[in-house]
Amino acid sequence: MAVIARLLALPGSLFYGWRIVGLSVIANFMGTGIYTYGFSVFFLPITRDLDLTRAQTSFIYSLSQAEAAIGGPPAGWVTDRFGPRKVLFWATIIVCAGYLMLSQVHSYEIFLLIYLGMVSLAHNGGWGYAIQSCVNSWFIRRRALAFSLSLAALTGSGAVAAPVLSWLSQQVGWRTALIIAAAALAIVMLPVSQGFVRTPESMGMLPDGELPPVAGAAPRKAVVQHEFTTKQALRTAAFWHLTLATMLRLSVINVVNIHFVPIMVWKGMSEPQAALALGAMSLTGIPLRIALGWLGDRTGSKSGIIAAGMFLGTAGILGLQFASDQWQLWAFVAVFACMQSVIPLNWALIGDFFGRKSYATVRGFMAMVYTAGIMATPVAAGAVYDNLQSYEPVVWALALSLGASGVWFALLRPPKPPVAMVVAAG
Repeated sequence: MAVIARLLALPGSLFYGWRIVGLSVIANFMGTGIYTYGFSVFFLPITRDLDLTRAQTSFIYSLSQAEAAIGGPPAGWVTDRFGPRKVLFWATIIVCAGYLMLSQVHSYEIFLLIYLGMVSLAHNGGWGYAIQSCVNSWFIRRRALAFSLSLAALTGSGAVAAPVLSWLSQQVGWRTALIIAAAALAIVMLPVSQGFVRTPESMGMLPDGELPPVAGAAPRKAVVQHEFTTKQALRTAAFWHLTLATMLRLSVINVVNIHFVPIMVWKGMSEPQAALALGAMSLTGIPLRIALGWLGDRTGSKSGIIAAGMFLGTAGILGLQFASDQWQLWAFVAVFACMQSVIPLNWALIGDFFGRKSYATVRGFMAMVYTAGIMATPVAAGAVYDNLQSYEPVVWALALSLGASGVWFALLRPPKPPVAMVVAAG
C-alpha cells in the first residue's frame, strides 16, 4: 500500500483524475478478469465436477444478478456515503475470501451460498459502483474518454484472464486455479484501492483538471453539469428509457458472457479454442473503445454511437446463427467485439444525464430495474440447450433483443434539467 501511495504522491503535471483512471484500469483488469471471464471459463468444469445441468450452473450467475437487482440501491448509497476507497478495500477482502472458500466446496447448495453471500455481493458493490462512481466524479468534458479507458480493462482482462485461467484449469484443475486467482487479486487490489479519492474538489481541484477563473482574464465557455437528486432522476422519462435500452443490451451480454465457451463448442470449437476466442474478442475491442470514447466527447452523440453498435452486433449474431466454418466464428468474434466497444458510453450517459453527486445511487436504482429483467436469461439459455441440445433458439432471441436495444438508444433523449450548476470553466 505504501508503494502505491508514494507513486500517487509523486509531483508532476498529470491531472490526478487520469491517475484515478489508471488505477481503475488495474482494478477492472483484475476484478472482472476473474469474476466474469473466469465464470465462463470454469462453466463446463464446474458443471462436470459438481454433476450439474447447464441450467443449474447458469442459475448461480442468474441468482447473483437477482442479488444485484435487490442490492443495487443500497450498494449505490453506501458508495455515495462512504466513498470508493473504503468500499473497494473491503470488497476485495470479501471477494478473495469467497474464492478461497469456493475452491473447497463440493456441494451445489454451499457453492450457491458462498458465491451469493460473499463473491457476488462484494464484487457488485466494489467493482460495480465504487470504481465507476469515482471516474464519473472526476470528469465532465472528457467523461466518455475516461470511462472508455477505464472499461477497456474489462476487455483487456478477458484477453489475458480467459486463456490463462483456461490453461491453469487444464493443468491443475479449476479449484487450484481459483486459489491462484484469489491470491493475485489480493496482492494487487488491496494497495490499489487506497488511491481512489472521491472527488477532485476534495483535493482542491476541478473536474477534468480545469483551472479556476482568473480575474481579468477573458471569459471561457462554462461547463454546465446538471445535478439530479435520486428522486428527481426517477421521475424523468429519460431514466426509464435509458434503463430499458440498457436492459435489452445487457440481456444479450449476460448470456454471451456465461455461455460463450459452450456456444462456441456447440458450433464446433474445442474448449481451449473457445477460451482463446473469448480472449481475442476482449482484446480486439480495446483500441475501438478508446476511439469511440473520444468521439462521444467530441460529438456529444453518445446514444447514436451506441445504437449503431447495437445494430452491428445484431448483424454479427445473425451471422453466428448461420456460421458453419471456423472463419465465420472468428468473424462473429470480431463483430461482437466492435459492438461491445460502445459499452462505456452507456455508463457515461448516466453521468451526462443525472450528474455526479448521486451517480452511484441513481445507477443502483437503474440496476435494480434492468437486472430484474435479465437475471433469468442465462438460466433460460441453459435450459434450452439441456432440452434441445442446441442454442439455435437462444441465438435468435439474442439478435431480437440487441436489435430492439439499438432502436431504444436511437430514440433516447436527455432529461429536462431541474437545476443547472456551473462546475468549471474551460
